[in-house]
Amino acid sequence: MTRKPVDVKTESQYIIKADKEMADLLGVEEGSEVNNRTVRLSAGDTVFVQARSLSPLERMPATMKEQLMRADVPIGRILRNHNLETRRDMGELEVLKGKTTFDGIPVLSRSYKIVHNNDVLMWINERFPIDERWNL
Repeated sequence: MTRKPVDVKTESQYIIKADKEMADLLGVEEGSEVNNRTVRLSAGDTVFVQARSLSPLERMPATMKEQLMRADVPIGRILRNHNLETRRDMGELEVLKGKTTFDGIPVLSRSYKIVHNNDVLMWINERFPIDERWNL
Protein backbone atom coordinates (compact mmCIF):
# COMPACT_ATOMS: atom_id res chain seq x y z
CA MET A 1 0.00 0.00 0.00
CA THR A 2 2.76 2.45 0.88
CA ARG A 3 5.28 1.19 -1.71
CA LYS A 4 7.83 1.06 1.11
CA PRO A 5 9.26 -2.01 2.81
CA VAL A 6 7.41 -3.10 5.92
CA ASP A 7 9.50 -3.22 9.07
CA VAL A 8 8.58 -5.52 11.96
CA LYS A 9 9.75 -4.33 15.37
CA THR A 10 9.25 -6.60 18.36
CA GLU A 11 8.07 -4.67 21.41
CA SER A 12 7.96 -7.66 23.74
CA GLN A 13 8.25 -11.42 23.60
CA TYR A 14 8.23 -13.90 26.44
CA ILE A 15 6.97 -17.34 27.44
CA ILE A 16 3.97 -17.54 29.76
CA LYS A 17 1.94 -20.37 31.24
CA ALA A 18 -1.60 -20.62 29.87
CA ASP A 19 -4.31 -19.74 32.38
CA LYS A 20 -7.83 -21.18 31.98
CA GLU A 21 -9.03 -18.49 29.57
CA MET A 22 -5.93 -18.73 27.38
CA ALA A 23 -5.99 -22.55 27.46
CA ASP A 24 -9.61 -22.50 26.26
CA LEU A 25 -8.79 -19.96 23.53
CA LEU A 26 -5.86 -22.01 22.21
CA GLY A 27 -7.22 -25.49 22.92
CA VAL A 28 -4.33 -26.50 25.19
CA GLU A 29 -3.98 -27.62 28.80
CA GLU A 30 -3.72 -25.02 31.56
CA GLY A 31 -0.06 -24.42 32.34
CA SER A 32 1.09 -25.07 28.75
CA GLU A 33 3.92 -22.84 27.56
CA VAL A 34 2.75 -20.08 25.25
CA ASN A 35 4.83 -17.54 23.36
CA ASN A 36 3.36 -14.05 23.93
CA ARG A 37 4.66 -11.64 21.29
CA THR A 38 3.78 -8.02 20.50
CA VAL A 39 5.09 -6.30 17.37
CA ARG A 40 4.59 -3.08 15.47
CA LEU A 41 4.50 -2.99 11.68
CA SER A 42 5.66 0.20 10.03
CA ALA A 43 6.48 1.58 6.61
CA GLY A 44 8.98 4.41 6.63
CA ASP A 45 8.47 6.29 9.89
CA THR A 46 4.77 5.46 10.18
CA VAL A 47 3.44 2.66 12.38
CA PHE A 48 0.37 1.09 10.77
CA VAL A 49 -0.37 -1.93 12.97
CA GLN A 50 0.26 -3.27 16.44
CA ALA A 51 -0.17 -7.04 16.66
CA ARG A 52 -0.14 -9.47 19.58
CA SER A 53 0.15 -13.20 19.06
CA LEU A 54 -0.21 -16.16 21.41
CA SER A 55 1.38 -19.39 20.17
CA PRO A 56 1.33 -22.71 22.06
CA LEU A 57 4.92 -23.94 21.86
CA GLU A 58 3.93 -27.62 22.01
CA ARG A 59 2.41 -27.31 18.52
CA MET A 60 5.41 -25.70 16.86
CA PRO A 61 7.82 -27.69 14.71
CA ALA A 62 11.32 -27.16 16.19
CA THR A 63 12.60 -24.99 13.33
CA MET A 64 9.42 -22.92 13.38
CA LYS A 65 9.80 -22.36 17.14
CA GLU A 66 13.35 -21.09 16.54
CA GLN A 67 12.14 -18.59 13.93
CA LEU A 68 9.21 -17.50 16.07
CA MET A 69 11.49 -16.85 19.04
CA ARG A 70 13.86 -14.77 16.92
CA ALA A 71 12.82 -11.15 17.02
CA ASP A 72 11.41 -9.28 14.04
CA VAL A 73 10.47 -12.21 11.79
CA PRO A 74 6.91 -11.75 10.44
CA ILE A 75 4.52 -14.61 11.21
CA GLY A 76 3.40 -14.81 7.56
CA ARG A 77 7.00 -15.41 6.49
CA ILE A 78 7.45 -18.09 9.16
CA LEU A 79 4.34 -19.93 7.93
CA ARG A 80 5.48 -19.70 4.27
CA ASN A 81 8.96 -20.97 5.15
CA HIS A 82 7.43 -24.12 6.65
CA ASN A 83 4.87 -24.72 3.87
CA LEU A 84 2.12 -25.24 6.42
CA GLU A 85 -1.42 -25.48 5.17
CA THR A 86 -3.36 -23.16 7.45
CA ARG A 87 -6.64 -21.32 7.63
CA ARG A 88 -7.67 -18.22 9.50
CA ASP A 89 -10.78 -18.42 11.66
CA MET A 90 -11.97 -14.87 12.19
CA GLY A 91 -13.06 -13.88 15.67
CA GLU A 92 -13.92 -10.41 16.92
CA LEU A 93 -13.92 -7.23 14.84
CA GLU A 94 -14.59 -4.01 16.73
CA VAL A 95 -13.68 -0.37 17.09
CA LEU A 96 -11.96 0.40 20.40
CA LYS A 97 -11.76 3.91 21.82
CA GLY A 98 -9.52 5.30 24.55
CA LYS A 99 -6.93 2.50 24.43
CA THR A 100 -3.25 3.30 24.87
CA THR A 101 -2.23 1.28 21.78
CA PHE A 102 -1.89 4.40 19.60
CA ASP A 103 -1.96 7.13 22.27
CA GLY A 104 -5.74 7.02 22.63
CA ILE A 105 -6.56 7.17 18.90
CA PRO A 106 -9.55 4.89 18.14
CA VAL A 107 -8.44 1.60 16.60
CA LEU A 108 -9.99 -1.11 14.47
CA SER A 109 -9.26 -4.33 16.35
CA ARG A 110 -9.54 -7.78 14.79
CA SER A 111 -8.75 -11.15 16.28
CA TYR A 112 -8.36 -14.47 14.54
CA LYS A 113 -6.88 -17.92 14.96
CA ILE A 114 -4.43 -19.54 12.58
CA VAL A 115 -5.41 -23.21 12.44
CA HIS A 116 -3.26 -26.11 11.21
CA ASN A 117 -4.52 -29.73 11.23
CA ASN A 118 -7.60 -28.54 13.18
CA ASP A 119 -5.41 -27.25 16.03
CA VAL A 120 -4.90 -23.59 16.91
CA LEU A 121 -1.33 -22.73 15.94
CA MET A 122 -1.68 -19.04 16.85
CA TRP A 123 -4.19 -16.49 18.10
CA ILE A 124 -3.58 -12.99 16.75
CA ASN A 125 -5.03 -9.59 17.60
CA GLU A 126 -4.23 -6.72 15.24
CA ARG A 127 -4.97 -3.07 15.93
CA PHE A 128 -5.12 -0.47 13.19
CA PRO A 129 -5.30 3.23 14.13
CA ILE A 130 -8.26 5.09 12.65
CA ASP A 131 -6.72 8.33 11.38
CA GLU A 132 -5.18 10.06 8.37
CA ARG A 133 -2.16 7.70 8.01
CA TRP A 134 -4.34 5.57 5.70
CA ASN A 135 -4.77 8.43 3.19
CA LEU A 136 -2.11 7.01 0.87
